[in-house]
Amino acid sequence: MSKEPEPGRKLSIESRGDALILALSGNWTREGIGDGDAGLPGIVEQLPESATVSFRTDALAAWDSTLLTFLVRVLDTCRRRGIAVVPDGLPAGVQGLLNLAYAVPERQDARRTETNPGFLESVGLRALTVWHLAGSLLSFIGEASLSVLRLFGGRARLRWVDFWLFVEEAGARALPIVTLISLLVGMILAFVGAHQLSMFGAEIYIAGAVGIGMVREMGAMMTAIIMAGRTGAAYAAQIGTMQVNQEIDALKTMGINPMDFLVLPRMLALVLMMPVLCIYADIMGIAGGALVGISTYGISRSEFLNELQKFVHFGDIAVGLFKCTVFGVLVALAGCLRGMECGRSSAAVGLATTSAVVTAIMLIVASDAVMTVVTTILHL
Repeated sequence: MSKEPEPGRKLSIESRGDALILALSGNWTREGIGDGDAGLPGIVEQLPESATVSFRTDALAAWDSTLLTFLVRVLDTCRRRGIAVVPDGLPAGVQGLLNLAYAVPERQDARRTETNPGFLESVGLRALTVWHLAGSLLSFIGEASLSVLRLFGGRARLRWVDFWLFVEEAGARALPIVTLISLLVGMILAFVGAHQLSMFGAEIYIAGAVGIGMVREMGAMMTAIIMAGRTGAAYAAQIGTMQVNQEIDALKTMGINPMDFLVLPRMLALVLMMPVLCIYADIMGIAGGALVGISTYGISRSEFLNELQKFVHFGDIAVGLFKCTVFGVLVALAGCLRGMECGRSSAAVGLATTSAVVTAIMLIVASDAVMTVVTTILHL
């Protein structure tokens, strides 16, 4: 059964010389429908400063904040123009609320104003953000290092069952996505390399290009990015939720160091599993390149393996494993750091998760650039 609409509000305007009388009738509520007051501001603007505005509410039935909003708009317009207002005709409750609303003036800074910073201010804010990130990261690295030292000294308090759960989460459960991404990256490298090599009739070198690319760079890089979006984000969400629920405060109250209990097992698990995942990603990427080379460009399996052995050496594998280990440390630090810095609201958990992924990817790319330059200079 549908609800019957309430009788609408009505506004009648009577003008007697310099006196303007606003006659309010009907229901001035949110549900009430009826005549609007669209023409009233123009009428008030045309009144001389010697005019007066009064009200008549004999036929007013019900009212709520709708009436108060309308009256405040009328009073503000009259005050701005210096027009006298006689509120005696309004109900006593309405007069009391209006007196209360105008008893305390609004603070000048009560309303939030959005300002667009200029170019220099934007650059300064970005620089301060980077400076804050660098300081937080260095401080967190120091605390994590002390936690590792406490572990070797037998003084770190952590649950090893949690550690093995994190090893399973960061290792075996990540294999499907690592398999898919690495296989596709290997196939892409093969197609890109073959496009150039076929111009010289040198498709046989697809094996070397894919092998070097996966083992030295793409295997470690893609594994790190996958783990940043998967495991690093999970670390930030888990620790951030514990921050919201005040579980970390409870650990501190019980004398348990959160770095040892929460951060250390996660960091060790990821650092332990990253080289394993990197080797697996290298194998899958080379398999993808071999699939393209054998099926599309007529390279035999033995030719592909022979060329791979010529170009890929142990030093290349070691460089890739070293990079991936460093990436694992950075991903774990970014995820745990953002989780520990999480605020006390549910929205803060989402922001911490997003920030963990962005921070980890930024650190991965920056550190990879530095390590690539160093290994090139050292001829590694």
